[in-house]
This record gives sequence, C-alpha cells and structure tokens, in this order.
Amino acid sequence: MSGALKEVRDRISSVKNTQQITKAMKMVSASKLRKAQQAITMMRPYADRLDYMLKNILSNLEGDAGTVYGVEREIKKVLIVVITSNRGLCGAFNTNILKQVRTLLEDKYPTQLQAGHVDFLYAGKKGFDFLAKRNPNSQHNSDNLDVVNNPDFEEIAEIADQLMEQFRTGEYDRIDVVYTKFKNAATQIPVAVQYLPVPKVQKEATSSAKETVADYIFEPSKEELLKDLVPSILQTSFHKYILDNVASEHGARMTAMDKATENAQEMLGELKKSYNKARQEAITKELAEIVGGAAALEG
Repeated sequence: MSGALKEVRDRISSVKNTQQITKAMKMVSASKLRKAQQAITMMRPYADRLDYMLKNILSNLEGDAGTVYGVEREIKKVLIVVITSNRGLCGAFNTNILKQVRTLLEDKYPTQLQAGHVDFLYAGKKGFDFLAKRNPNSQHNSDNLDVVNNPDFEEIAEIADQLMEQFRTGEYDRIDVVYTKFKNAATQIPVAVQYLPVPKVQKEATSSAKETVADYIFEPSKEELLKDLVPSILQTSFHKYILDNVASEHGARMTAMDKATENAQEMLGELKKSYNKARQEAITKELAEIVGGAAALEG
C-alpha cells in the first residue's frame, strides 16, 4: 500500500506544480491584456471611421485615377493574410482562426486554390505551421511572424505598403485578412475581411440605414489628396487587425489558464480523497496485522 500512497503523493505534487504555472501564466496574460485592450479600444473608433470614410469616398470615384485600391478585377490570384499567435496554450484561439481560413477557401476561392493561385502571408507562427503543410502548391510568406509579439506601427505599415504594392502591380487581384476581433476577455470572434480592393459602400444598404453616400469636397484636388490619404487609412486598418488579434490572444490565454487552474484544483480534490482513502486502508491493514499478531501470541 505504501507504493500506492507514494504514487498518489507524486501526482498531487505534479498537479500542484502545474497549477502554479497556470496561475502565473494567467497573471502574465491578464497584465498583457490590460495594455492590449487599452490599445485596441483607443484605436478601433478612429480606424473604423477612417475605414468607412475610405469606402464612402471610393464609392463616388468610379473610373477616377485615384481609385487604384478600389478597382475590382477578375479574381485570378488571391493572397490571404493569416494572423494567429506565435505560441499555444490559448484554448481554441488559433484553431478558430484556421477554421475561418478553411471556410474562406471552400466558400470563396475553391477554383483558385485548386489551380494553385492562392498564396498566404503569415503574422504568427501557428498559422504558418498548420497551413504550409496542407497547401504545398501555394507560396507561404513567413517573414513577418514576430509582428504579433511587438505590434509596432512602423513595421506594420511596411507590411501594409507591401500588400498595397502587390495589389497595385496586379500580382494579386484580391487580398483578404483573417484575424480575431476582440470583444472582451472571454469572447473573441474570428473574422475574414476583404482588404483590397477596398469594398465600396452599397447605396441600397446605406439608404435602409437612413444614411447616404457622402459627396465630399476635395481641397486640394482629389488625386493629390487620395495619393496620401488612401495608403494612410489602409495602414491604420491593418494596424487595427493586428491590435485586435493581440488583445484576443491574451484574452483567450488568460481564460484558458484560468480554466486550467480550476481544473487542477478539482483534480487535487479528487487526488486528496484517493490519498486519504489509501492511507486509511493502510492504517486498517496495519491494525489488523497487530491485532492478529497479538491474538497469536496469546494463543
């Protein structure tokens, strides 16, 4: 019975050590989440308004030279930007993003994928590890994996500039971004958005919402203004995607580690019951042996 007691004690010690680790990881994620949540909360209203303004402007400039980023072309080649995390232990966070990628490929680009005309750009190692193995006919750009660890605007703007260049030169006819939108620490929503060409505001949709497509007055000329304005807005939008995903990752990891800590506590309770039961059985056996020995001596 001593061997069984030792085994249970070892398991209790192992679970306690694991629980200490999950508690520490939860605290670290909570600290990072506060900073990340503040960043996306401050950024989102500004970025969303700029994004709407850009779509609204381009909706009124059909055929204009300034609409290079709003030009709809026949979709021959596609680039999908997949934003995940570099590390695991964050529940279903990365799995949900990859499911969203698979849904996007199956619903929108099955023909392009079969022809080998869908390429991937990764921010975060988990997406690269999964998709690169399953799509050998595609090109997989993994130069920007670490941007999710340090979401610096200058570095993110360079990636956005690269995407704009690839669309402008016709290397890709459609660029989509798959990331996780942050709602709160317990809720993260994986989404796929069309990055380029910039989607136009539908007049039917705006009228139903009691809105109208704005008629902007440009000063200086629209060509001169849009030359700087459109890339700046697209950079800001891409920065928002990264910040959303970073906050979502920390929220998902904090929630996962909190649940793991609770599970460890429940497991400790069961192990302590098993230990006490085994200990009582050992004591009972020892008492029975003593009583049996005393009875034999008296006989």
